[in-house]
Amino acid sequence: MRKHTTIDIDVDLVRQAGAALGTSTMTETVHAALSEAVRRRTRRAIADLRPALDLSDLDAMRAHRFAEDRAPYSASDADRATSSGPE
Repeated sequence: MRKHTTIDIDVDLVRQAGAALGTSTMTETVHAALSEAVRRRTRRAIADLRPALDLSDLDAMRAHRFAEDRAPYSASDADRATSSGPE
């Protein structure tokens, strides 16, 4: 949804932001800056949800790479399941 509005805005700041964001119009600059602010907040929120990992977790995640048996999942299993169609 878009809404036409009138605001007082620092033109020099918009020019600097446009140069930093690679935009050419005021509208593009404002939209890009708002999108960047939302993206940054979202990334921060996701990072805050992430549990702390320790090296034992990483070792467990990597164990299948060095195991003699196949990993419990593989791309070929997924390919076979999708290519064979419904049974």
